[in-house]
Amino acid sequence: MINVAYILAASHSGSTLLAMLLGSHPQACTVGELKLNGSAMGELARYRCSCGVPVLTCSFWQKVQAQMEARGHEFRLDDAGTDYRDVRSAYARRLLRPLCRGRALEAVRDLGLWLSPVWRRALPKIHRRNADLMESIMQITGSRVIIDSSKNGLRLKYLLRNPGLGVKVIHLVRDGRGVSLTYMDPAGYADAADAGLRSGGNGGDRAWERLPIAQAAREWRRNNEEAENVLKTLPSSQYVRLRYEDLCAEPLAICERLFRFLALPPSDAPRQFREFEHHVIGNGMRLDVGSTVALDERWRRRLSPAELDVFQDVAGPTARRYGYTT
Repeated sequence: MINVAYILAASHSGSTLLAMLLGSHPQACTVGELKLNGSAMGELARYRCSCGVPVLTCSFWQKVQAQMEARGHEFRLDDAGTDYRDVRSAYARRLLRPLCRGRALEAVRDLGLWLSPVWRRALPKIHRRNADLMESIMQITGSRVIIDSSKNGLRLKYLLRNPGLGVKVIHLVRDGRGVSLTYMDPAGYADAADAGLRSGGNGGDRAWERLPIAQAAREWRRNNEEAENVLKTLPSSQYVRLRYEDLCAEPLAICERLFRFLALPPSDAPRQFREFEHHVIGNGMRLDVGSTVALDERWRRRLSPAELDVFQDVAGPTARRYGYTT
């Protein structure tokens, strides 16, 4: 059984930071988002691994490719075949587009998907590719637990059904006002500090990703609603909920709590998490330097009173439920 720690979260909630902190444990590993969305990588020849070199020349990823080929898979980072939504059926892709919406609607989705021969053939193959990729990475790193920071609730639903995996879930929540500010300008608030390293080394201002405040607040609310819908299907022993703000306030104490949850021995490795070798795909902060964990509350200065009012109208009840009242 492959032991997986899945970080479930809205985008821009600190999942890459958490994955790197946990992945610094000597018995854990992470490469970030194992769904490996090739479209988010831009020009692959320029995309940098968190070790600093282009992913195409990174010796770690070359070893992963060799391991996958030995297991009978063709493997490319920009076409990894691990995303459950990436099936060659327009009908199935339409059914896989909505977020998870509770048991009854998920039963309808499952029935609709089962009517697709393409989906029935694809699902076991995607299960196997995910398990084989995880096992390959764990063998290369000598790890007992792999952290997947893909965040997506629908992906978690299918990982939980993957017979080769034992999955524990960390639901990471960040103040929706901070998340919304980041959605409004991803390059400015959620990417590498060095502008030349943004978009994985491709550069650019990511202007096409920017959302207005109402849509940003809606995304945060909907993604956390999806997370709760998936968690309702699990026993309480299989997941924990963590606030980004608490992680930043006490990173070592929070990591110790999470290590216990994952049945890992104590370790102070997160204290200097950037000094360890990481090969992470995802958020640009993976390319920054320094191991200081600092709370980012720039939303308090950057969001206008009018924008804060819009956020409260769209997502206020959800924010208050998570304790964000001031």
